[in-house]
Amino acid sequence: MGSLMRDVAALPVPEDGVALWFLGQSGYLVKSPGGTVIAIDPYLSDRINGMRPGLDTARQVPLPLPPDDLGVDLFLCTHSHADHACPETIAGSRRAGTRRFAGPAQALEVFAEAGIPAGERMLTHPKQSFVLGDVTITGTFALPTDTTDLNHMGFVLEVAGGPRVYVTGDTAPSPLLRAAKAHAPHVMAVCINGGYGNLSHFQAAELVRDIDPEVALPCHHDMFADNSCPPHLFRASLAILEIAHKYRLPRVGEPFVHTLSKTSAQPERRP
Repeated sequence: MGSLMRDVAALPVPEDGVALWFLGQSGYLVKSPGGTVIAIDPYLSDRINGMRPGLDTARQVPLPLPPDDLGVDLFLCTHSHADHACPETIAGSRRAGTRRFAGPAQALEVFAEAGIPAGERMLTHPKQSFVLGDVTITGTFALPTDTTDLNHMGFVLEVAGGPRVYVTGDTAPSPLLRAAKAHAPHVMAVCINGGYGNLSHFQAAELVRDIDPEVALPCHHDMFADNSCPPHLFRASLAILEIAHKYRLPRVGEPFVHTLSKTSAQPERRP
């Protein structure tokens, strides 16, 4: 086990809290108070480099850990693009001991190609929930950004007695994204790069305003020179909307711990 995974294992999470480690691009590790560790869209290779002629897609963020160190309770993907469902990362994670891999249909195809047995692959859908340890995972809507994958989605991770974390995944703008407000997330990780169909930094800020989490974490902005966005532009957009206090900039490989506040909203309950 490498240093980052040792740090993850050693960090105690408050009973009313959740811990996140940003891995670059849209990748996160999430740890619950009960010790459940979930990886979301970890990109731990340089696979994208050279895949799009004329674009600089070399990896810019140093590897926070090698794939063969990524032993987690659940490997979760929002869609099949290789910077989210990376075959080298998937295969390495299984070698590290991961035995649960979940995502939408085209991501499952990548799992299969990476050698994940059928019994370890789980299909997910928007509005579907499942429980792992002390975490409930619920699929959310996302709008595909191009025709190479029409199965994009996001996820809400709800810690029992603790915060709810909403990860948008890659998504084009859509009013239907506002449906995530029903989950009343406390933490929201949102793509801001605006390239190739994704939300722009201002569209991401508008979504934060409408969903109203306690804190907003920008992601999908740092990995590739030709598909990047300075995160301060997202902060500036939040400031224009008078919600700059929600902004937090996660640092790659460093823990971000969020605990419930006394004024946290409860999710909207519908029949």
